[in-house]
Amino acid sequence: MFYHVDQLQYHAKPARPDAVYAKKLQEILGGQFGEISVALQYMFQGWNVRGEEKYRDLLLATGTEEMAHVEMLATMIARLLDNAPVGDQEMAAKDPVIGAVLGGMNPQHAIVSGLGAMPADSVGNPWTASYINASGNLLADFRLNLTAESQGRLQAVRLYEMTTDPGVKDMLSFLIARDTMHQNQWYAAICELEEKENIVVPSTFPRELEKREVAYDYYDLSGGTASKHGRWAHGPSMDGLGEFKYYHNPKPFGKIPNLRPAPPYIHNTVLPKGPHLPPLLG
Repeated sequence: MFYHVDQLQYHAKPARPDAVYAKKLQEILGGQFGEISVALQYMFQGWNVRGEEKYRDLLLATGTEEMAHVEMLATMIARLLDNAPVGDQEMAAKDPVIGAVLGGMNPQHAIVSGLGAMPADSVGNPWTASYINASGNLLADFRLNLTAESQGRLQAVRLYEMTTDPGVKDMLSFLIARDTMHQNQWYAAICELEEKENIVVPSTFPRELEKREVAYDYYDLSGGTASKHGRWAHGPSMDGLGEFKYYHNPKPFGKIPNLRPAPPYIHNTVLPKGPHLPPLLG
């Protein structure tokens, strides 16, 4: 069960309207790594937990906070659109500043959302549930959460550099700091699970069923050889269960694949028989 508190988690009030920046801010609201994505990702991961209560609590607590960030960004975007010049184009063109703002704002903010935020990214792509992942494997999910927070913090920092508005900078400074915490918490949870499970996901698959002879081989298929100097090419593997080996342009294990012709009713192109092709069906 959820309750809404009227107060924002943190201030979300710009010093002045800026319709162009409102468009940019949509990215960390409704983009792939935006607050809508992480809020729902953490929620679904939490709802799917089958095990330790502390991980469920961690996910749902953080997902709930991310919903607060959605509200903050939606409020900030709406306030950036206050008094936005969306009227007569001819009148706006007389003022070069207003003309520039009008020329760069997202027209859907005026046409679709009535000067409000939208569940979309900075170029208008609608938010999609395909952005979120909840696999049921907590180690895999927490690693993805760390990536999401890393990308989200990177975008928030870039947006911080794109504005001089003190109110916007203040709000972004808060969100950036919370992303710092969230990166730390997911990494802490990852380390805790790795101590229990080791680092390879899933840990429950019997190792004797995988091709152990290739499990720690590094294949350099780029044409160069610079990567042979990396930690991943030599020495003990990170899980402690093998030894990295470096192979430059390794030979393939398999043969040339030869597919039999499709049945006549499929009407594929009939190719001439070659030395490696099976005979055509009569």
